[in-house]
Amino acid sequence: MMDWTDRHCRVFHRQMTRRALLYTEMVTALAIRHGDRERLLGFDSFEQPVALQIGGSDPKLLAEAAKWGEDYGYREINLNVGCPSDRVQTGRFGACLMAEPELVRDCLGAMRDAVRVPVTIKCRIGIDDQDEEEDFTRFVETVMQSGVTTFIVHARKAWLKGLSPKENREVPPLNYGRVYRIKQKHNHLHVVINGGIDTLDACVAHLEHVDGVMLGRAAYNTPWLLSEVDSRIFGDVRGIFDPLDVVERMKPYVSSELAKGVWLQNITRHMLGLFHGMPGGRLWRRVLSEQAPKPGAGIEVLEKAAKEVVDRINRPADVQPARPGASCAA
Repeated sequence: MMDWTDRHCRVFHRQMTRRALLYTEMVTALAIRHGDRERLLGFDSFEQPVALQIGGSDPKLLAEAAKWGEDYGYREINLNVGCPSDRVQTGRFGACLMAEPELVRDCLGAMRDAVRVPVTIKCRIGIDDQDEEEDFTRFVETVMQSGVTTFIVHARKAWLKGLSPKENREVPPLNYGRVYRIKQKHNHLHVVINGGIDTLDACVAHLEHVDGVMLGRAAYNTPWLLSEVDSRIFGDVRGIFDPLDVVERMKPYVSSELAKGVWLQNITRHMLGLFHGMPGGRLWRRVLSEQAPKPGAGIEVLEKAAKEVVDRINRPADVQPARPGASCAA
């Protein structure tokens, strides 16, 4: 989710769930050493719990980056060994590291030695010609030697040559069974499954076999489904019932960020899917897409987009449209 799950996105998602663990976009260990750490690592305490996802292949550098993440207050440090993009491979991190399980083990071990917060790994079930059950099992069992016990597994292989990052999310077939079986073989591991999961019904079904579920693009493209996570997954009383309430909750944050010089579009681009599949959803997206990028766009654009939704809901019709919250079923 590079360039997607920035701090504005996380504040938005946190309006709908207090319990889900949110992850940053992947930040390279080298950037953390030499870059603007406040820009790269800073976040609002409202976003907690948040995990920092980092990339790299130098144990010493990763340990240093992990310590910076802990110092900034992240609850977990995650090493990404699943991203297949060309720029990631060029830097020798991401999915290509699945070909070097001993190096991954050493990286994670160094990170664990540097911090007190949990260190976890995100990986694929294999890369390129690694297509045997034994290859994935060998990778997991080698990495386990680092002491890391949480594996977040995208249940697809990654083809490092010949497929784009987008194709790598869609073309290689899903193999949930392989993830289930690694949990069965090593029951003490905390296994989180990822890939092609787009409803809470599917999440509940997966939780019969593994310990957790990671949502990526489903949470981004249809964020309202997060409003049922606390009640359906964690058993809490549902705290929010209408996406229009989310808009109201976002206003103070948006106003504060605008005052710092942040462009409205940088925030609202993450909110485009809030009314996906609901009355007024297209009007909401159109107003934000057309007006938020304009210089000087302010909170009035958000209010106008919300008003379009309300007007659409209240528009006379043979059958009165349901309130947005009532029309969304996970």
